[in-house]
Amino acid sequence: MNADVSTFNNVVNLNGTRVGEGYKPYIVAELSGNHNQCLERALELVNAVAKAGAQAVKLQTYTADTMTLDISVGEFFIEDKGSIWRGKSLYQLYKEAHTPWEWHKTIMERCKELGLAFFSTPFDSTALEFLESLDVPFYKIASPENVDIPLIKKVAKTGKPLIISTGMANLSELYEIIDTARSSGCKDLILMKCTSAYPALPTEINLKTIRHMMELFNLPVGLSDHTLGIGVPVAAVALGASVIEKHFTLDRTDGGVDSEFSLEPYELNLLCSEALRAWQAIGEVNYEVTTQEAKNRKYRRSIYVIDDVRMGEFFSKKNIRVIRPALGLAPKHYEKVLGRRASKDSKRGEPLSWDHLD
Repeated sequence: MNADVSTFNNVVNLNGTRVGEGYKPYIVAELSGNHNQCLERALELVNAVAKAGAQAVKLQTYTADTMTLDISVGEFFIEDKGSIWRGKSLYQLYKEAHTPWEWHKTIMERCKELGLAFFSTPFDSTALEFLESLDVPFYKIASPENVDIPLIKKVAKTGKPLIISTGMANLSELYEIIDTARSSGCKDLILMKCTSAYPALPTEINLKTIRHMMELFNLPVGLSDHTLGIGVPVAAVALGASVIEKHFTLDRTDGGVDSEFSLEPYELNLLCSEALRAWQAIGEVNYEVTTQEAKNRKYRRSIYVIDDVRMGEFFSKKNIRVIRPALGLAPKHYEKVLGRRASKDSKRGEPLSWDHLD
C-alpha cells in the first residue's frame, strides 16, 4: 500500500470550523456511556460541554447486539487483570454503555442550540445508515474498528469528513486504512494518535508520533486521549495536534463505564483554555526581540557607579558594579574599565559611560 498524500487536504472543514496546522485546537468531548442510561443526564453533559468551551460532542452509535454476542464465557468475558471492566461480559458492557438511538436526535438538537458540532462513531452499517438519516456532518472510526475495511469504505463513500483513531494499528495497517478511505471517496481525513488502554499511561503515548504522522501522510493529526488529567493533550497541541478528544462526565463519583478516565467540567474548561494557550505559544522560529521584551530591555544589567568617585581616582571593584538597570556601559566592558582613571566626579547611582573615563 502507498497512500497518495496529494489527494488529501491538510486542513479540514468540520461543520464550518477549519481544523489543521495553523488553526486553533478543536476540542471534542466524548460522552460515551457516561450518561448512565439517563437522557436528562446526557443533555446535562451537553450543556456542560458548551459551558466548558469545547467545540464538539461525540457519541458512539451501536447496540450490544451489533457489537457482539450475548455470551458470558470464554473470550466474550472480560477477565483482564487491571481492566476497569473486569467481571463483565462484552455484551453486558455494551448494553450498559450504549446510547439509545432514539436519543440521538434530541442530543443533536441540543448541540445545535448551543453552537456545538455533533457527530458520532458508527460501529456497523446499520449505525451508519441511521446516522445518515440524521444528516450527521462527519464521522469517526474507533480504534478497534480501524481494521474493519468494509466499514471504512462505507463511511468514506458518504463523502463527509472522516476522523480515524489509530490505536493498535501498525504503520502497514495505517497505509491500508488511508488508502481505503482515499479510494472510497474520502477527501477530508483526520488521523487521531491513540493508545487503546483505559486508562492509558503517559509513558505509552509517544506524542512524537504526531509530528511524524503529519509529515508522512500530509494530514491533520489529533489525539484521542485516555490518560488521566490534561497534561498529555496540552503537550500534544504543542507538538502539532489539531484535534483533542477526551471522555467527559459530570462527576467521576457518579460512576459510569468510562468515568475513571473522563474529565469533569472544570477539567474540560481548563483543557480548552490551556490547549489554546499552548497553540498560541507555538509561534515560529524566532531569535528577534519581541515587542514585550523590547519594553524590558532597560532592566538588563549594565555598569553603575556604586560609590562616589572623584576625578583622577581609579575605577575598581569597590566603586563600580554590574547591576540592573541597563543605562550604563554593557557588562562586557567591565574588565576594560577596571583600573581606568575617572575623567570627572561621579556619584553613587550614576550609570557609567565612556565619558567617565580618562
